[in-house]
Amino acid sequence: QVQLLASGGGLVQAGRSLRLPCATSGLTLSSYAMGWFRQAPGEEREFVAAITRSGINTYYADSVKGRFTISRDNAKNTVYLQMNSLKPEDTAAYYCNADWYRNRDFKVVPGAYWGLGTQVTVSS
Repeated sequence: QVQLLASGGGLVQAGRSLRLPCATSGLTLSSYAMGWFRQAPGEEREFVAAITRSGINTYYADSVKGRFTISRDNAKNTVYLQMNSLKPEDTAAYYCNADWYRNRDFKVVPGAYWGLGTQVTVSS
């Protein structure tokens, strides 16, 4: 079955960087659009970043644009989220997602496949 395993979270100071890998199995990664979402305590899960199957196109939430970079290595069955200049408001559990799509409003809608989250905590 499809498995998505996000890792790399931790406690970091504001301004520092983290890289989150999402290791996948049970799917042909090149066939799936991949994304990252996050959920802070008491908040709804929100879109962070997405990358198309080819890797040519990427999309970002306004709150992370210019600081986060999503990438993929289909040969390694892994998707990455590079997070730079972290802020306390980036504190959340981060989830890897497969098979997202864009609705008629061009909003990224998560697909059916979710991995377990990895916690990122940014201290001020």
